[in-house]
Amino acid sequence: MKTLLLFRHAKSAWDDPTLADFDRPLADRGHNTAPPMATWLIENDCVPDLVFCSPARRAVETWEHLLTGIDRAVEVRMLHDLYQAEPQPILDIVRSGAGKARTVMVVGHNPGLEELARALAGDGRKKQLKRMHRKFPTAAVAVIDFEVGEWAEVGSGNGVLRDFVRPKDLAG
Repeated sequence: MKTLLLFRHAKSAWDDPTLADFDRPLADRGHNTAPPMATWLIENDCVPDLVFCSPARRAVETWEHLLTGIDRAVEVRMLHDLYQAEPQPILDIVRSGAGKARTVMVVGHNPGLEELARALAGDGRKKQLKRMHRKFPTAAVAVIDFEVGEWAEVGSGNGVLRDFVRPKDLAG
């Protein structure tokens, strides 16, 4: 079995109009919502073996928050091809680059992550599938399991959505 974690970067700041989109940092809300999501990942056995991360500042800062509390080494690859990527290139990166990893995380951007999650999760908990299809907010994660031996076998509709967690699900 393989598990794919599709994690949308936390909320970014828009208060400096001189910054390029790529250089936007996390907003205070992003800094506040990412740590509880990290705790959830650890408590729910969703720590990745390998991370593919967009090098955009907001994605990197999100990953840095998620890394807090993980007590083992995690390989991280910063890939410019993930910046604002469409679903198919994201899937191609996972299929060709995940190797022997059992659990892989992609930290990236919408709409590509959301569209990929929708395409891959052919089954799962109905309430969570419905929520994920409605909206994939910042700092949300889709946990999708695949009954496959190799990442190359991961494809449209053959995943099972185990969880879809948003920051507001963890608040109070």
